[in-house]
Amino acid sequence: MGFLAAAEAVVAQAIAQAIAPPPPPDITRWCEENIVFDARSPMPGPFDISRFAFLSEIHEVLSPEHPSREVTLRGSAQWGKTVSVIQPTLAEWHEYTPLDSLIVHPTGSAASEWVNNKWMPMRRQAPGLIRVFGSGRGENRDNTFNQETLDRNGSIKVASAGSPADLTGTSRRLVIMDDVSKFEPSEKGDPEKLAESRASGYEDAKILRVSTAMIKGTCRISLAYERSDQRLYHVPCPHCGHEQPLTWENFRQNLEPERLHAAHFTCERCQEAIRHGDKERIVRLGRWVRHNPGGDHPGFHLWRAYAPQRDWGSIAAEYAQVMGWSRIDASITRTDAASGAAEEDEVEVAPKRKATAPTVSSAIEQVFWNDVLGLPYEQATDAPDWEQLRDRTENAEPGEVLELGVLPATGFIFSAGVDCQDDRMEAHLVAFGANRRRWVIDYKVIPYHISDDTGRAQLNALLKQKWRTEFGLPFALDILAIDGGAYTDDVWSWAKTHPWSRVIIVKGSSTQNGPLMMPQRFERRRDGKAKRAQKRAFNLNVSSMKAGLYGHLDKELPEARGYTQFARNLGDEYYRMLTSETRVVRRNKVGVMTSAWMLVEPTRRNEALDTMNYAEAGALRKGWASMTDDQWDALAVERGAVPDAPQGDLFDAELPIAAATRPNKEEVEPQKPARRRRKTGWKAYR
Repeated sequence: MGFLAAAEAVVAQAIAQAIAPPPPPDITRWCEENIVFDARSPMPGPFDISRFAFLSEIHEVLSPEHPSREVTLRGSAQWGKTVSVIQPTLAEWHEYTPLDSLIVHPTGSAASEWVNNKWMPMRRQAPGLIRVFGSGRGENRDNTFNQETLDRNGSIKVASAGSPADLTGTSRRLVIMDDVSKFEPSEKGDPEKLAESRASGYEDAKILRVSTAMIKGTCRISLAYERSDQRLYHVPCPHCGHEQPLTWENFRQNLEPERLHAAHFTCERCQEAIRHGDKERIVRLGRWVRHNPGGDHPGFHLWRAYAPQRDWGSIAAEYAQVMGWSRIDASITRTDAASGAAEEDEVEVAPKRKATAPTVSSAIEQVFWNDVLGLPYEQATDAPDWEQLRDRTENAEPGEVLELGVLPATGFIFSAGVDCQDDRMEAHLVAFGANRRRWVIDYKVIPYHISDDTGRAQLNALLKQKWRTEFGLPFALDILAIDGGAYTDDVWSWAKTHPWSRVIIVKGSSTQNGPLMMPQRFERRRDGKAKRAQKRAFNLNVSSMKAGLYGHLDKELPEARGYTQFARNLGDEYYRMLTSETRVVRRNKVGVMTSAWMLVEPTRRNEALDTMNYAEAGALRKGWASMTDDQWDALAVERGAVPDAPQGDLFDAELPIAAATRPNKEEVEPQKPARRRRKTGWKAYR
């Protein structure tokens, strides 16, 4: 005998389930239910919030129910911002409510990279995303940059900051800007402001900025963080319980070049060491503390020291590599061993000086500052006084500096930078060595236009000429970089008469971000391969190059990283040209903070500064920034050797005796010429 349920009960239960409110949005819960790191991850397995305790509060303020309208997240690279913050925020918002969202990347290629390699793989495997968007395999195979939900009541638009048209025309309740520091303004408006305006129609909208830092003064994420409440993650001391943030200054003062594996922090109260073995426990017990309570929105700063993927020793080793400690220590040791006069305390003092007072002023060091520390990089703004540079060289003791036209007897890359003017060409000859050092060998003016046959002949002669080292070995230029921004056709017609491995064409760009050198874009061949022109022509980030050079010019110790040595008798005008510009930070016409290099005086010329950048580009093309210590050592053996038969002075040479100049006939066996076989057939006519 069966029993039938009352129809009223069944209907009431169905209605109750339909009208029941959804669970409150929880981004952390979504991560735990949907994210599983595969075997390629440094931490495979399900997402565990106990290892990422610092994410809980970030997830909380990003919730749809949190009242904050803006959230800023500044941090170092590669600790999971995309997988653990950006994508879960998108997913939880779309699960919780009907929604149109917008995510903006700095370039179209960056947007494609995110969609294809990060978003779509998660969308195909996360149960929560499959319920909302589908797997993307059979059903709902929509456009890459415009994806709709299965019920058609929501969408994601992926846009590029470089295309203002993609940032207009729609209203979006959730706006996420990834790598916002790399957004470049355009004449059609500022992409950051255009993205913000998409959310202006919603009272409960959320705007998230995520990025590493870039250049101090113009860095977008740092400007947003400065007006936020500036939260830092405080952790308890494992010895006394005192809470403090893990700061770079604290970490750096404890670095010992001989014991990088033992890198640690120090408690501000008890002065005990906080070691890497304590990290997992203290991070789990940490909390966010506002350092600017009057800020207008939540802002978080997080760097690699907190991330569970990397240990603190690796940060110390990367910093040592960037600062060139190993090569400086080795050179000090070799010098001491050769002289036999150095004291033991001199070898110990140098590493301590480097660890406590580094000077950060090159593009490689900027990458460490931005990607590892998550901090804005402060570029040099002013050049040193030109008279001090001149006097440092001209008043040096004999043997301390090179004479004009003489190469150093060590490993170097010999490069020339050439600038083309209406009535002349100017060439800067510079040798680039290990540890970012450089030697200015000569500065020449060719009084002809690049189109003139005589001028071209002199450029050709410059490539063929050989300069001698201090020990007398002759070497020609390894590479020449010529400016192609003016008189482009004439420059190309001359450059193509030489192999691209010896002559490259460079052009300064106005960008403030990005690498120092980028190949110029040309049309590709029909088979899809790049034309050979891309191996010859490059755009230069001259702003970063100038800042790096000016930071290095201040260094006075010859063994210091980045030290620049000048040849004697270069002349006052050379030093005035080299130090002719200053960096000015100001707002552009669309209201964005940008930096520009301006002449110190209207009458100053800057050809020496420009050609120094071109010469550096040539050295970079030859591997100046990527060569290993072993490669530099091999180059030093080759170019720092003493010639087997050095050329003597004409008046000091002894005249040979007459008998030695004419040997006896019977002492020398005359050599008979080898008989040639007569060629026949088609070979005879070649």
